[in-house]
Amino acid sequence: MAKIDAAKFWKDLKKRNVDGADVVIAVAQDYATGDVLMVAFQDEAALAKTLKTNIMHYYSLSRKKLWKKGEKSGNTQKVKGVRLDCDKDALLYSVEQKGGACHEGYRRCFYRTLDGEVKEEKVFEPEDVY
Repeated sequence: MAKIDAAKFWKDLKKRNVDGADVVIAVAQDYATGDVLMVAFQDEAALAKTLKTNIMHYYSLSRKKLWKKGEKSGNTQKVKGVRLDCDKDALLYSVEQKGGACHEGYRRCFYRTLDGEVKEEKVFEPEDVY
């Protein structure tokens, strides 16, 4: 992945203010299968850390802080590529997922239908890692 000046790139993004934090949407997609694994937010620090390390970092709205994906569970996401949407308010990351992306133990966060039917098997037990 080409080196990007994160601060300059951040200035060009269209941020939204959520609970006092300027953030953009970050979508993580499996680079091999194309499956959407999860959707979260990034602030400027999360974007900079992700671009510097090629490991996904997000901004937690509930904890109001930067977090490295997998910092507790070990289920990390290695960045393979990134794309910007046409409105410049969302980023699509192509990632290599280690373990499950979902904090509820599934490979991806989109594991159930609208009526609540679970369509996937758990890949880890949350109580074992959190």
